[in-house]
Amino acid sequence: MAVLFPPQVRDWGLPAEVPLTPHAARRVARDGALQTFDKAAVALGEDWDWSLDGKQIQRWSEAMGRTVMRKREAEVRAFEQGHHPASPPNAPTLLVIGLDGGRVQMREKTGKNDSRWREDKIGTFTTYLPGDGTKSGPPKPLVTTYVATMQGTDGFGKMVRVEAERRGLSRSRMTLAIGDGGNWIDPLIDRERLYDRRIIDYYHAVEHLYEAARAAKGKDSPEATKFAEELKEDLWNGRVDAVIAKLGAHSDRLGPPQTGDGSEHPRRVVANNVGYFTRHKNHMNYPEYRQKGWPIGSGMTEAGVKQFNKRVKGTEQFWSEDGVEAILALRALWLSQDDRWNRYWSTRAPYSKAA
Repeated sequence: MAVLFPPQVRDWGLPAEVPLTPHAARRVARDGALQTFDKAAVALGEDWDWSLDGKQIQRWSEAMGRTVMRKREAEVRAFEQGHHPASPPNAPTLLVIGLDGGRVQMREKTGKNDSRWREDKIGTFTTYLPGDGTKSGPPKPLVTTYVATMQGTDGFGKMVRVEAERRGLSRSRMTLAIGDGGNWIDPLIDRERLYDRRIIDYYHAVEHLYEAARAAKGKDSPEATKFAEELKEDLWNGRVDAVIAKLGAHSDRLGPPQTGDGSEHPRRVVANNVGYFTRHKNHMNYPEYRQKGWPIGSGMTEAGVKQFNKRVKGTEQFWSEDGVEAILALRALWLSQDDRWNRYWSTRAPYSKAA
């Protein structure tokens, strides 16, 4: 039988969060991190030949996730007191950090739009072997780890810094921050000193070019595609000043945005993109990055967001703040590729004091 109750909990050194054996607790935490609670209940019930329901799996999974959260919070407090986490024995040759946001549906409506949808914040940390600057020798990703939370940028930033230190930030030969230049991302990576070089995701920048070209030449105009391809060639070859000049000429022709222009008005779209490429031109030297064998895209981060969305995003899933935070912590532990899931379950105290 997988379930055991007090007084055996303390006498036998079992997890205090849930009335389960250590092995059963680990299985519940794993399934709670992988799939919906109802599906987890069915799978575990079949394995154990025992009737379980989704609500019970939810309570157990969230309780164990809160223990992971407390450990994470203790690491942040220790870091703020000058105690850095252990980093790899060998300095990373190339460490790439990416940040982005996903979507979670909450039980309560909030915000100006009275919406249930909120943003969860995801951080990815990937070590690479640099490529040789040719198509046959692209950069090779090695190990990726994750952090995820519903906290604001201050709390998330502290978690990101701790994880970056754990992955070797202080000793890395080169650390890159690759992202789309989002509003909250740039201030966070600057504040937490997370990079040696910043790179704007090339593929996201290309999306900006096509958006601007359609606004400048007409949404369905054949000239729009031709213009976008011209701009794309400039960008690929590092001629960002040429991109800015060409878009600037169309912005001058259309005139500055006017009061009442919507976000999709051609004047506003072109002007916004002139600003985007002007702000980030120093982070778009793609020929140099390719020559050094560095990645130029944020695919690892986008894939990471999808991995978290797969578990917590869904029209039939409604979360409490504490509940989704616990599952995000468990899923980050499970997805990280440095064997930390196994280390956590093999090294945690058998009897963990519950909150």
